[in-house]
Amino acid sequence: MKWRSLEESSPETDTRPLREILAERKKLIAKYVPPETQDIHARAVAELKEKHVAANILPVGAKAPEFKLPDHDGKIISSAALLAKGRLVLCFIRGRWCPFCVGQMEGMNLILPQIEQAGASLAAISPQTVKQSFFMHDQHKLRFPSLSDSGNEVARQFGLTYRVNDQQQAVYRRAFVNLPLANGDETWELPIPATYILDRDGTVLYASANEDYTERPELRDILDLVGAGKSTTSVVP
Repeated sequence: MKWRSLEESSPETDTRPLREILAERKKLIAKYVPPETQDIHARAVAELKEKHVAANILPVGAKAPEFKLPDHDGKIISSAALLAKGRLVLCFIRGRWCPFCVGQMEGMNLILPQIEQAGASLAAISPQTVKQSFFMHDQHKLRFPSLSDSGNEVARQFGLTYRVNDQQQAVYRRAFVNLPLANGDETWELPIPATYILDRDGTVLYASANEDYTERPELRDILDLVGAGKSTTSVVP
């Protein structure tokens, strides 16, 4: 299945809300992925929702943990250096193999100039290796750091981590989604997708997380919040 890049889309398509772009990908999955496979993914999401994983993330008002992580080129990037520039938008994603993560990252790439105009910066964090982060950064022409969180150490401090269940592991293996290779460990652990906005002192101004990996915050909402510096939480039940 060929996932159309936003860079390949028409200018009119580029202006669509992110939810419409992701909905298009859901339709393709519904068309091409066997129903029994879709059911396994749906049950996995339902299990996470039953555990209320998103309700226990690092909340608005908390101080985000400091971190130092390698970017897509292996250069160590610190949260302190990023926050020294102004507010920071952090996107926790699963990896380059996830079409919904790719869609979100391409969308964030398109609004990066506006984020920077608002005096903020942007970075993505995933458990994938530096090599995989480089591939993602290069393939999708990302203009912001793609940070590798080995072992999900930072994601765990934000309360985002979970272990992929056995049924979903089998599906990924059949689809050649080799998480041990992509992430460089055997844990089969991922973060639920989350987007944070941190103030210059590391205080969480905005926190959005969802156990359903097909849902992400709207780009326009992120821009509005970065510009206004408001404090708000978005956790989908």
